[in-house]
Amino acid sequence: MNIFRILGDVSHLLAMIILLMKMWKSKSCAVSCYLLCIHTRYLDLFTTFISVLTQVMKVVFLLIAFITVYLIYMRLRKTYDSENDTFRLEFLLVPVIGLSFLENYEFTALEILWTFSIYLESVAILPQLFMISKTGEAESITTHYLFFLGLYRMLYLANWIWRYHTENFYDQIAVVSGVVQTIFYFDFFYLYFTKVLRGKKLSLPMPV
Repeated sequence: MNIFRILGDVSHLLAMIILLMKMWKSKSCAVSCYLLCIHTRYLDLFTTFISVLTQVMKVVFLLIAFITVYLIYMRLRKTYDSENDTFRLEFLLVPVIGLSFLENYEFTALEILWTFSIYLESVAILPQLFMISKTGEAESITTHYLFFLGLYRMLYLANWIWRYHTENFYDQIAVVSGVVQTIFYFDFFYLYFTKVLRGKKLSLPMPV
């Protein structure tokens, strides 16, 4: 554990809390997100122990993810914005599933699911950005949620750089996927700092 990893986990946690706050406040689940990443990422909870802090964070992430899924598919199901959330998920899921079987560190169920979660997370922002571009704008709380997700990924990249220089540790799958994910956030970060923080609503170009 290092400062970048800790701050990254805190940023990730804040993003998930903000998402819950948005859903609770608006009584709406009109947000496109991939909580499947969390569910497949931490299946090693009872098989791998790194530290007490790591185990606690895994439990917290799983609990928040389960609560969010419950709100989306049960309590707030009727508020789902199917008209605007039209992103074809199979365009992401099929390649990610295939790549998880082809490129992994070990051909076991847990390892493939972990790899799947890493690959999926790298492109999980696309449905949300597509939805924002289709509706023309995003609520302030939604942009804060996306900002902390992007910050979490940037801090994790710093964590990998730190570990490479201090521990000579390099995780190719995590690093490459993290770089891809961060690239998707570049335009969003620019708009966030130039518009949202100045009190303006974020808007993205309409998809073609």
